[in-house]
Amino acid sequence: MKYAMQRWEMDGIGRERLELKDVPTPEPRPGEVLVEVAAVSLNHRDKMVVETGRGLPLEFPFTPGSDLSGTVVAVGEDATRFAVGDRVISTFTPDWVDGRRPGTARTPAYRTLGGFYPGVLAEYVAFPEGWFVAAPDSLKHAEAATLPCAGLTAWFALVERGGVQAGQTVLVEGTGGVALFGIQIGAMHGAEVIVSASADKLEPAAALGATHTVDRRQEDWPETVLRITGDRGADHVLEIVGGPHLGTAVQLAAVGGRVSQIGALEGFEISTRVMPLMLKDVTIQGIATGHRRALEDLVRAVGRSGLQPVVDSSYGLADLPAALDRLDDGPFGKIVIEL
Repeated sequence: MKYAMQRWEMDGIGRERLELKDVPTPEPRPGEVLVEVAAVSLNHRDKMVVETGRGLPLEFPFTPGSDLSGTVVAVGEDATRFAVGDRVISTFTPDWVDGRRPGTARTPAYRTLGGFYPGVLAEYVAFPEGWFVAAPDSLKHAEAATLPCAGLTAWFALVERGGVQAGQTVLVEGTGGVALFGIQIGAMHGAEVIVSASADKLEPAAALGATHTVDRRQEDWPETVLRITGDRGADHVLEIVGGPHLGTAVQLAAVGGRVSQIGALEGFEISTRVMPLMLKDVTIQGIATGHRRALEDLVRAVGRSGLQPVVDSSYGLADLPAALDRLDDGPFGKIVIEL
């Protein structure tokens, strides 16, 4: 058998079970497209899937990674969304096209690329055509690959679900991938953006469009946020920390404000005092990326606004282990594998 491409595969849970293998290039089946992968943006989730499995129903051998940008090089029978030569990006949750998320109260849906479906850390992938959207012409592949998860998550919280408006206040916690998109998308919509982050990240955050920056390592940083807003608080809070920090997000939310619970860096059990939540009529919404239609909206907005995603560093396909290590270093921007 002739081997024609390389793909990262796991035959079990753990970094030691991850191997770059030579495998046959797939052929698109009816309704599928074959995409030559140009770039893959990494998320912390990818690292967790490799190292712990996250309790997901992975079928081995399994390929991690979810966010690609590439070019269609072949189309299967009855595939009509794209033509050979089209630039595309992947959708993080392929089954969620629009509207309400699939799933039930008992079993929420979490069928994602690189977490249920096979991932994209390969030179070529053949997937159903509906699992892709057109990439923005304004971005290079490495930049476009950052949109499917981090970009869409911020967009879904602020625009699709939040309806952010000019003149409102957006509070962004940290400078991770979602946070940086939150700064840019808030500024794009004319909002006043406040960023709480470590001191060394404040200047670059301001350069992205943050109106105010606050050193989160100062004990009284919530008081600083309230002073900046004249005690009004923030209309939108991107809560990326998790754990008991939800209480701080509710404290800083305006009357009628909205807290988007996105991250869980400090734990998957969240807590807050109930009286501020009730008396301020605060809405708490859970955000786990978004649907394909919203991603298409984001692509159009990026093309028209000139938004430029922040890429911290790029690695070759064979250097995936080093790229995963870089995720733990507190990068400013996304980590990208370029092929």
